This record gives sequence, structure tokens and C-alpha cells, in this order.
Amino acid sequence: MGRASLEGMRIRGAEVGDLDAVLGLFDDAVAWFVSNGNTGQWGAEPWSGQERRVAQVGDALRLPGARVAELPSAGVVGLLVLGEAMPYVPPAEEPEVYVRILIGSRDPRARGAGRALLAFADAEAERSGVKRLRVDCYAGGTGALVRFYESCGYERTVGFDVDGWPGQVLERRLGAMA
Repeated sequence: MGRASLEGMRIRGAEVGDLDAVLGLFDDAVAWFVSNGNTGQWGAEPWSGQERRVAQVGDALRLPGARVAELPSAGVVGLLVLGEAMPYVPPAEEPEVYVRILIGSRDPRARGAGRALLAFADAEAERSGVKRLRVDCYAGGTGALVRFYESCGYERTVGFDVDGWPGQVLERRLGAMA
């Protein structure tokens, strides 16, 4: 599933200079959501035109756990930000790696980049001796995003609502299955 297209993909530390490329990922995702009738996840307006969103992405790129995925043929094709759990989810009861942001390009050449970034998160957790990863995501619409994380080995834990935005926390345990 798209493995050949990821040949040469490099995951590196994010930089503030990646801002325009990463905003492009969000803009493309929003346009795709709008074309599918899903404005509940991230709205209907491009993030690059919203001062608040530009600042949020810029702040995320400065976090120590921010990584971008690049392909020689397509440039930046994904963003992964690992760090502290978001304030609206239950706090961790044990050491964890928290996926704060994951976004992949809609470009067909980048198919599988999100899964590759999640595999990178697994490796980071293993390197740290941590056995638990968590992520939260939009749980509205068709539920496709929750199903994506489940297909990557995450399991639903608790749902939540932030001002009408339905969310789902999922977790993945490393080494639980041999």
C-alpha cells in the first residue's frame, strides 16, 4: 500500500522554516474535508489565512518532539508532534508518548506517510523505554479517523467533547502482543 512511493522518505526535526509547507498540508486537508462535506473537524477555511492557526502551527514546529517527513519528489509530506497530552484529555497514569499532531499529505506520492510517522513514534517510545502511546482525534463525521488509528493498532479509551467538537482518545501498548 504505497510503500514504493515512500522510498527515500526522511524524517527530521521540524524547523520554523517548515511553516508554509506544513500550513499547506493543513490547507489541503481542509479543502479535501470540505469537498467531502466534513467541516466539523477543522472548519472550512484554509489555515494559512487564519492568524490563530498560523500561530498554533508555528508554536507546534518549535516543540522538541516535532518532526517532518520529506520525500525528494514531493517535499514535506507529513508532520508528527510528540509531547505532553492535550489539556482536554485525562492525564496519564503512567509514562507515555503522546501524539499531539499527525497530518499527512493528500499527495498520492505520500500515501503511507502517516503510518510511517506513527512507526517513528513507536520507535521513540521504545527508545525511551515507554510502552504506552496515546493520541486524540476528531470522532465526528463518518468516524474514519478513529478507524484509521485503530488500523494502526490503537484502541479507543475515552471519548470527550470540547465545545461541541467530539473527540476520541486512543492508546497503543507496545510489546503487548508477540
